[in-house]
Amino acid sequence: MTVNTGGEKSIDGMPTQFNFIKKMAIDVLLNCAGWSLLLKNIAPNALHDSSARYDAPKCDEDTRVEVTGEIMDWIQDRSPTQRLLCMTGAAGAGKSALQQTIAERCTGSDILAAAFFFSSTDPTRNTASAIVPTIAYQIGLKHLLFQSSIVAAVKHDPLIFSRSLKSQMEALIVRPFESLRRSNKFDIGTFPYVILIDGLDECSGSPSSTSNSIHIDIDVRRQAEDRQAELLDAIKHCILDNDLPFRLFIASRPEWAIRTALEPGGYLRQATYLIRLSDEYDASGDMRRYLQRRFEVIGLRIGNSLWFTEHDIEVLVNAASGQFVYVATVFKYISERRASPAKRLKAVLDWTPHIGQTTRPFESLDRLYANIVLNAKSAYEAVDTHHGRDFLLLLSAHHMNAEGFPQPDTPLNQKVTVRISADVLSALLRIEAEAEEDTLFSDLRSLMAFEKGDHGVLRLLPDACEEILLSYPHRVAFSEAVDDLTWFLRLATAIDDEVADFTHKDGWTKIDKVLSLASHHSQLPEKWFPDWIKFLRRFAENLTQQPEAVAIINKFVEKWECDASGWRKPPH
Repeated sequence: MTVNTGGEKSIDGMPTQFNFIKKMAIDVLLNCAGWSLLLKNIAPNALHDSSARYDAPKCDEDTRVEVTGEIMDWIQDRSPTQRLLCMTGAAGAGKSALQQTIAERCTGSDILAAAFFFSSTDPTRNTASAIVPTIAYQIGLKHLLFQSSIVAAVKHDPLIFSRSLKSQMEALIVRPFESLRRSNKFDIGTFPYVILIDGLDECSGSPSSTSNSIHIDIDVRRQAEDRQAELLDAIKHCILDNDLPFRLFIASRPEWAIRTALEPGGYLRQATYLIRLSDEYDASGDMRRYLQRRFEVIGLRIGNSLWFTEHDIEVLVNAASGQFVYVATVFKYISERRASPAKRLKAVLDWTPHIGQTTRPFESLDRLYANIVLNAKSAYEAVDTHHGRDFLLLLSAHHMNAEGFPQPDTPLNQKVTVRISADVLSALLRIEAEAEEDTLFSDLRSLMAFEKGDHGVLRLLPDACEEILLSYPHRVAFSEAVDDLTWFLRLATAIDDEVADFTHKDGWTKIDKVLSLASHHSQLPEKWFPDWIKFLRRFAENLTQQPEAVAIINKFVEKWECDASGWRKPPH
């Protein structure tokens, strides 16, 4: 009941104006909370201008002119019958560089609504779980009314991010845009309308699909395909089937999800403008211009414009088999500052198959990668203190720990560049001299991005331990090796002799010390350890040719099973 005594009051006796201000303050806090919840579910690394994608590849001036022009013509045509453009092409064909170029051009024209760059090697952007919130976030920055509608949807359903992609797209993109249009406070024709999605084929299944399990998940590939198909289906029903002005440009390798959607009779066939990059565009001229321009810059740097010939460029272009990644990798290798460009160019030309020899599309790329790594191997093994250490094995082990284990059906050429912790790799290889490290890494920088400092989690060993006198990077490498042992054994084949040698050198005793130390410091992860033990027992059962090794493994497995219950008890 309101009592009016000269100044209007509310039921609780406070002035109505105060309650109004109080309500506004509460609304502001709720809006902030809703926007904050959205921010927790986006993938910042997937933005076209994110710091994680600093210096992302893009098309050089005067390269990919024809296809770039075709894409921009499609984008700028505001009344097309097809509002989805799909560009397919093999790994290394230059799809991401084209997407980055288009993103920057659209940004310059103020027509980019949102972009999402998938990456199989980045766990924050290799699943579809963050794509809708990330796109909604970017569109929300374009207009406050759109943003407030997103916030209202999140406040209404805080669990929206766990729902299907279609439900998320309806709540966070379709309805907010419809609200904006109904408001009549904005000229829809001026609203940014281009949405870019790069690397659909690098979208995996659920985040848990790569978790450490003793069972081989034979459906991982199918889960990824289902998730990609779900995203395409959501785009069709939410964007294409609704009267929304957005234009979508999706780039992908021609994998199952997009291939079946675009084939005759496919559900996206009629709605899609299709560009087959590898088949329809000869990139040879672009690659010539790319190498010519960059080699000329090197010539200015070294003061010798004659260090290469036109014939050299022609040989490299022919060896590329239409894959831009080949010439890009060649340039990275040749242009390393501490090396001689002429010597490295000669080496690459020597590795290149002669005319008529190339039998596989990626043979030149395979040879290039292999020879770069073998050169680094030779440089490493030339140092006396490294004699007897297997460089390739150590590099592969660290690569697995740094990037995660690849699925057996993942093409080797899908990942062009990986990120490696330089400190941990140096410790693993026992590299102490800085000059030696620079020499080795200069050979590998064209394939790997080295980062100083280890940012991973030390999963087994504490920062300070007197029991094992190792440096921090050594302990990181050692603990990760123990953690990932079962994954390695799961993927490896014909390693009976290696296991026997490991057993003979007291490898299991060393692992026992690591586990005991970790349990002493309450750092033994309970989630994977029981499965870790079970897998070792199953592995030993199949190790029929090494009965002595089997007996020792079983002895330790029994010990760890017995100790496990005590390890997991909280200390008194």
